[in-house]
Amino acid sequence: MNFHEKVKTLQNYFTAGKFKRVIEGCEVLNKKFPNNSFILNLSGMAYQRLDKDYRAINFFELALKADNNNIAAMNNLASSLKNTEQYFEAEQIYKKIIKINPSYINVYNNYGNLKSDINDTENAIKLFDQGLKIAEEKNINPLVLLNHLALAFQSLNRVTETIEIVNKMLKIDPKNADAHQILSSIYKYSPTNDETMTHLSKMKKILLENNFEDDQEGIISFALGKAYDDLKDSEEAIKFLSLGNKMMNKKRNSNIAEEINIINDIKNVFEDIDLSIKHKNFSNKKIIFICGMPRSGTTLVEQIISSHNKVYGAGELTFLSNVIHNNFFNENKPDKQKIAKLQNSSKNLINDQYFEKISLFNFNEHVLTDKALTNFKWIGFIKVFFPNSKIIHCKRDPKDNCLSIYKNNFSSPQTNWAFDQKDISNYYNNYSLLMKFWFSKIPEFIHTIEYEKLVSDKKNEIERLLEFCELELDDNCFNHHKNTKTRIKTVSISQARQPVYSSSVHSSDKYKNHLKEMFENLI
Repeated sequence: MNFHEKVKTLQNYFTAGKFKRVIEGCEVLNKKFPNNSFILNLSGMAYQRLDKDYRAINFFELALKADNNNIAAMNNLASSLKNTEQYFEAEQIYKKIIKINPSYINVYNNYGNLKSDINDTENAIKLFDQGLKIAEEKNINPLVLLNHLALAFQSLNRVTETIEIVNKMLKIDPKNADAHQILSSIYKYSPTNDETMTHLSKMKKILLENNFEDDQEGIISFALGKAYDDLKDSEEAIKFLSLGNKMMNKKRNSNIAEEINIINDIKNVFEDIDLSIKHKNFSNKKIIFICGMPRSGTTLVEQIISSHNKVYGAGELTFLSNVIHNNFFNENKPDKQKIAKLQNSSKNLINDQYFEKISLFNFNEHVLTDKALTNFKWIGFIKVFFPNSKIIHCKRDPKDNCLSIYKNNFSSPQTNWAFDQKDISNYYNNYSLLMKFWFSKIPEFIHTIEYEKLVSDKKNEIERLLEFCELELDDNCFNHHKNTKTRIKTVSISQARQPVYSSSVHSSDKYKNHLKEMFENLI
């Protein structure tokens, strides 16, 4: 087999998702053909797909050293820099690519995603639009760009434009799973609404008549599960939700063991750390860290708080998690000695690094919200290094909470545990134990807001929330569903854009016979 045949084989492995085989094959070829920019770039792409961006960056840099005109490697390097939150560096490369080759379509998609990541959604839309013009000129399939454009419009609550873009996607590919998922998140399915019922029928037909990849079948199944849940048909809903979770669990390797180990390690490390000792150098900027399980009401609470005229809602940031991992972890375990050393150091590196990343966001408000899914893990770190901050803990009935997770298709690698009944309940149990631990150490630092109380006594709960956050009353907070300044990019988008409602309280009752494994495992 000659060089070109071997490369073709590796490309086929890549297309099939066999990224480890690609890496192994590239290692062999790199020895025979050193400094080959194409092979080095392919190695980086495989590491990138395995979420090993720091390793990928090394290969992309080597590819560019071998050939500084390799635009594909430039674009890939920028993407991995973006994935590792090196936004400024990534943006400079994207600008360079556009200057060198303004018709290179991939850069507009990736640069647009970067802008979306830092909540610069309007400029993200402009970049997606530029990419679409090039796609039209060159007759390139625009579906990826259209999908990201639709999500951008949806995050701004521009429903008309979102549906318009989705319809373009379906015109090109009537069975496109991403398009159907977006529509299902917008629609409220009802027997009296012909449009929604027609869409449900289309999705069932598509699922029946087509052989999908696991993830595509999973996406359509989740959309159908949502539709039947809207119709209060729990038998049909659970059938499709079970299929959706099965398919996504096949596609994504559960990280439940790793997550539980990290939670237990954090508890063990902080047992002996004095959380009354705060770092002497901390920012006066106020951050409201919102924490809790996914689907516990964190997006709703952020919408309420960020409706305040002095608050900017930054959404689900990964900054804190990455800063903590980079500074305090050894081989995925928290290091007590590093914590003690930085706790007593002259510089507050954690604070500095976090705010350096936050500076990318263009906002004028005095207070910032951060509702990352992993915030509940980092409360001890926050107490030491961000003592001026506030912690809001969102809590919901465990069964309702776990059901809501099971009903939704999460895209973040952090939630690879969310597609199995037992994994979901195990994660919930360990989250609950860690929160009890934090409350035993620093009860005054955390304000708990229970979803059930919020929907039944909205006024008093919001007033208590604002008082804890040291924010004066603002009528906007009582009309959070009208909040258009905060971008929502989570599965909770449709619910958070509505007035507070109580219909999801005790929603687990109708599924109690179907999800016994999950419910009975809760402690």
